[in-house]
Amino acid sequence: MMVSSKAKIGNNTSIGSYTTVEDDVVIGSGVSIGQNVFIGNGSRISDNVTILHAASISIWPNSISYANEPTTVEIGEGTIIKGLSTVCRGTTYSYKTVIGKNCYIMNHVHVAHDNIIGDNVVMTNGVNLGGHVTIGSNTNMGGLIGVHQFVHIGDYCMVESSAKVGKDIPPYALAGRNPLRFMGLNARGLIRKGFSPEVIANIKEAYRIIYDSGLNFRDSLKKLKDDMEMTAEIKNIVDFIEKSERGLIPKV
Repeated sequence: MMVSSKAKIGNNTSIGSYTTVEDDVVIGSGVSIGQNVFIGNGSRISDNVTILHAASISIWPNSISYANEPTTVEIGEGTIIKGLSTVCRGTTYSYKTVIGKNCYIMNHVHVAHDNIIGDNVVMTNGVNLGGHVTIGSNTNMGGLIGVHQFVHIGDYCMVESSAKVGKDIPPYALAGRNPLRFMGLNARGLIRKGFSPEVIANIKEAYRIIYDSGLNFRDSLKKLKDDMEMTAEIKNIVDFIEKSERGLIPKV
């Protein structure tokens, strides 16, 4: 075990054998770090995080322009990162990579530089994210998914295994097939999270306008804003689409 005396480590934190903790590291209380883990400079690990064997946190970003500038990885409270997963620190684009609270990141997942991951996100084995990817809270990613750089994925989505994600996935969506398509709502996930039948029906109507009205995305968005009450869920959809730079996934 090689733990720098300069690292700041909270109470009741355990660190396994053959693990490296570099100088510029802050680790909270109640953290469990397994064997053969690398915790690099710029790591900011909150309370009650679990990092299992051979994971690598705050490694150099895969960016040829990066020149060892001081950047960070922020990991939220209660998150679990399993074995052999890798998390890159940010570049000067945003200076940070962020993983939210209570995320569950399984084996062999790669979180690239400048990613912003929300709370309660599940990423199954073999998910690989390009740089500058954003994933909203309460989203589930199936195994062996590849996500193109700068893609945005909304809140409460479900993305099927083995997907190639090259366009943005709007909130509350179920996305799958190859090429990737909008397959409807993540209805089961919404029910599990306590969304009422009325709210789910409202979201479904919004996506009927977006995908089934025969209008392009710009005109369907205008119709949606004209015809529907701006509840929190509808506003979330509108804001997401208005900010989309890569365009939305098409429908089946």
